[in-house]
Amino acid sequence: MVRLNFEDPAALRAVVGEQGANLRLLEREVGVKLRLRGNQLTIQGSEERSGQAANLLMELYEMARRRELSPDDLGQVLSLWRSGHSSRDYLNEVITLSARHRPITPRSPAQKEYVDAIRSHDVVVGIGPAGTGKTYLAMAMAVAYLARNMVDRIILTRPAVEAGERLGFLPGDIQEKANPYLRPLYDALHDMMDFDRAARLMERGVIEVAPLAFMRGRTLNDAFIILDEAQNTTSEQMKMFLTRLGFNSKMVITGDVTQIDLPPDRPSGLVEIQHVLRDVEGVRFVYFSERDVVRHPLVQEIVRAYERSEAEGAARRTP
Repeated sequence: MVRLNFEDPAALRAVVGEQGANLRLLEREVGVKLRLRGNQLTIQGSEERSGQAANLLMELYEMARRRELSPDDLGQVLSLWRSGHSSRDYLNEVITLSARHRPITPRSPAQKEYVDAIRSHDVVVGIGPAGTGKTYLAMAMAVAYLARNMVDRIILTRPAVEAGERLGFLPGDIQEKANPYLRPLYDALHDMMDFDRAARLMERGVIEVAPLAFMRGRTLNDAFIILDEAQNTTSEQMKMFLTRLGFNSKMVITGDVTQIDLPPDRPSGLVEIQHVLRDVEGVRFVYFSERDVVRHPLVQEIVRAYERSEAEGAARRTP
């Protein structure tokens, strides 16, 4: 039996959760019994499990004393614990605050590696499935760099290719045609800052959201540049984009090589640069897996199901 005493009642309430929901989840996941009386929590279970539960509870408590706990913090603490990691190395590192003043932090070993790589390298390539935080964390880092005057502007871009559609089939001028393809970048941006502030910065040219074609012929100095959905760049587009890098700039390229929408005869620039740039100093590749998915828990299961299906299909095709 282990007894923990907590001095901060507000932090303890956050740890306990609404009507004890967090304690019930910890009991199920760790295999212990938790009893709360006043400011004391009693843990009943094996010595090993009780010790693990105590560590998890103290991690949550320390976090709650520093900042407001978000609804998914406990899930991330448990996910890190299952993979043999401590949340102290991840969830306490706040990159910036979201528009709703929630802390944005790396939530897995790969996300931590990614954030550290962005700090230390001029070009970072994040490759992995949807929901792993590639674009979201890059956007958070861009906003943090802008807020600290480490760059003068943010440039967000995507190739305008999606599931066989082409810009010519959409109404409007080129910017209006491109806007539906750029919507995920706007969504991520508005998660980081309120709509009015983002609009003002875009009017002043401090933040630019544009299709990849608009990057041609430019040199981008003092900028944080994010290329999203890079699996849909051609080899020529990728080379064009990479050579836009200017002085005092960061470039982050994100994509999922399992979701390429290019015609079969057009090789993906994202696939190609893994070979072309693998030995170039200053370029860092970070790979994500379904373990890094931080969307709804069902998204992680969907990613796993597709990976199993693809592996089974490949096995059937192998003679």
